[in-house]
Amino acid sequence: MIGVLPLIKAFIFDLDGVITDTADLHFEAWRKCAEKLGLTIDLSFNEQLKGVDRMGSLNRILDYGGIANQYSMEEKQRLAEEKNEYYKKLILDVSPKDILPGIQPLLVEMKRDGYKIGLASASKNAPTLLKSLEIDEFFEAKADPSTIAKGKPAPDIFLQAASILKVQPTECIGIEDANAGIEAIKKAGMFAVGIGDAEYLKEADYLVYSTVELTLENMLKAWHSR
Repeated sequence: MIGVLPLIKAFIFDLDGVITDTADLHFEAWRKCAEKLGLTIDLSFNEQLKGVDRMGSLNRILDYGGIANQYSMEEKQRLAEEKNEYYKKLILDVSPKDILPGIQPLLVEMKRDGYKIGLASASKNAPTLLKSLEIDEFFEAKADPSTIAKGKPAPDIFLQAASILKVQPTECIGIEDANAGIEAIKKAGMFAVGIGDAEYLKEADYLVYSTVELTLENMLKAWHSR
């Protein structure tokens, strides 16, 4: 086990695809929303929505269908809320069994070794999900996407999490599974850890294929050897 590196004080996690995987649930909710608009989206298109906030995702769907100019901001807000209502029904069954492999012991180790842990998720339902997963107590900071001026790939949400934790961005490692999230981490001045496909996440400073490979020791080694 590597000793604690003084310049790394905190780890800031995305939620979907990193702590748990509700991507399929988000896709199902967006698919249902798109159908009401006369549009069809598939899993390939859904890759463009990962890491993007609710209104940003809706705008991408409307642009995809060529109908963005047909809706007022008020109508868009109603559509986004309808999607969220679909999604909230789907996440009712989320429980600790839905934590991705390796994440629970990783959080335990980080907390034990004195690292601060934050959450930078675009999902307004993230606090509810952390409670359902029964890991809420590990997170000292949860950035609030409703107060963020610009969503990912802007760095705002990661910077807010660092501010709440009272650490500098350069003292943080951010963990993401989406290209927009990796870009946000890098713009924030943090070390970016990616989970997933090497081609899709090629801008990550350190990359693992799945959460099983995500260990505190290896992340610190990667940061130290950058």
